[in-house]
Amino acid sequence: RACATPPPLWINSSTATIYRHADDRPMTESTGELGEGFSVSVAKAWEEALFDGELPGTRRIALRMAIVLGDGSALAPLRRLARLGLGGPQLDGPWFSTAARRAAGTYHAFRTPHGRQRFSWIHIADVLGIIRFLRDNRQIDGVVNASSPNPTDNAGFMARVRDVLGVPSGSAAPRWMLEIGSAVIRTETELVLKSRWILPERLTAAGYQFAFPDLPNALRDIVNARR
Repeated sequence: RACATPPPLWINSSTATIYRHADDRPMTESTGELGEGFSVSVAKAWEEALFDGELPGTRRIALRMAIVLGDGSALAPLRRLARLGLGGPQLDGPWFSTAARRAAGTYHAFRTPHGRQRFSWIHIADVLGIIRFLRDNRQIDGVVNASSPNPTDNAGFMARVRDVLGVPSGSAAPRWMLEIGSAVIRTETELVLKSRWILPERLTAAGYQFAFPDLPNALRDIVNARR
């Protein structure tokens, strides 16, 4: 607000995690429902800070990004698991809560069976493409979903990873195994068990052309780039 010449565009990274656990229907910018819990509260705080107050000279966009696929991204550990024969789906199931996790808002009981939690994703090349598209299309502001128009589910995603790597099968990871692993690396099982089902309604309506709209081609591009 103190800038003599404020920037014409401010794009701030947000996250698709801001939406609720969705295994019943996709979340769009116009129909999506926000969730609850620690990760959601962090995302809400990011967006509230971005849109706070009047900035008449600056167009502000919160980019609600799905899981980004690229070299060294979330794909890297999943690729290693697949090569070790552990590339099956990550399975939800019963797990005990603790007072500390409830107080922190990090406990979750999603209960989407058989690895059917939705997996919304985006190729890193499209992240750059979307930023350039938003820069050039000055009528767009507010929240924008950055995700492929073709989401999958966890089981389908892991199957495509195995296909690209030439791994015929992979053992599934049940909830108890995920909880132990997440405790070791100090993260939350929400990262793989939450059903993130979002669609890029505004980008599609504005005419953005995805470089990698389909998962198999996106994965092949990333894996082949490392060879």
